[in-house]
Amino acid sequence: MISTTRNERPGKRCAWLSIVLAGLAVTAAPGPASAQKWPDKTVRIVTPFGPGGGTDIFARLLAQRFSETLGQQFVVDNRPGAGSTLGTEFVAKAAADGSTFLMTSASFSFSPGLYPRLRFDPIKDFVRVSQVVNVPHVLVVLPSFPAKNLQEFVILARARPGQVLYASAGLGSAMHLAGALFGIVTKTDITHVAYKSGGATTTSVLSGEATTAFNTIETALALIQAKRLRALAVSTRERTPALPDVPTAMEAGIRDYEVIGWFGLMAPAGTPQSIVEQLSAETAKAMASPAVRDFSAKQGATPIGNKPAEFERFVRGEVARWTKIIQHAGIKLE
Repeated sequence: MISTTRNERPGKRCAWLSIVLAGLAVTAAPGPASAQKWPDKTVRIVTPFGPGGGTDIFARLLAQRFSETLGQQFVVDNRPGAGSTLGTEFVAKAAADGSTFLMTSASFSFSPGLYPRLRFDPIKDFVRVSQVVNVPHVLVVLPSFPAKNLQEFVILARARPGQVLYASAGLGSAMHLAGALFGIVTKTDITHVAYKSGGATTTSVLSGEATTAFNTIETALALIQAKRLRALAVSTRERTPALPDVPTAMEAGIRDYEVIGWFGLMAPAGTPQSIVEQLSAETAKAMASPAVRDFSAKQGATPIGNKPAEFERFVRGEVARWTKIIQHAGIKLE
């Protein structure tokens, strides 16, 4: 998913992260050095977003875990720019020797549809390691908004074509595409307004500048819990434990609407399968740990930690699906 802006104070988020990292360090003792053939040097995890967003936070969690269990330093390298394509291209062209990995988001599956002159192939140029977490989107409005559920929201939007404004974190962002798909599925004319961050979208709704936003959950969760925003639905097939009383869009009657935010690890094509499988197994162990599961839940994220083949099927499906949706919506970026 997507680089996001946090609603919690930086100190509070850093405290949580420190607790999780400390828990991982205690439980993850490295194996004998003599048994390790890989890694034999510092390993870089590139994230194509700036520091502080969801991909960065989970990349740092895993880097700490891998450093402890594999006996070699793992570092996070933030390379933002061009809608996440700059950092992604860097990894696509990196040596396939197990020294460079990519921690990316759902934006990876949007790129082929958004950028007609993309300089890497998201299918051929990468091997999947593991899907790390799923993160739902949540449709938010002010508590005073007249529509009290998703069906009423659709009725209101149809009655006011072009007047319902939905905020996003930028052109081609997950929030933008979540709203575009909603308009297609519900046959509503809702107007996109691009901002510079996920935090700015919640501010725009709070001020009444925008009607709604299709936020990734961690950018709006604190405001929903404080009852400053009201959640009408989440975008995944299952409800999120962070908002157990909020229905899914499918439950609310929008049967064809599903948007899955996610973070996942990939490597350059040609990376030895033994390395891919080893790191996939380490990811699964990390995501199953109580400290990480608790931390993930507080962000509204669901830990995954699946195997390479399963993640491969998921990514191929998401790339194909979103390419069609983007073409149907007529969205293109240069």
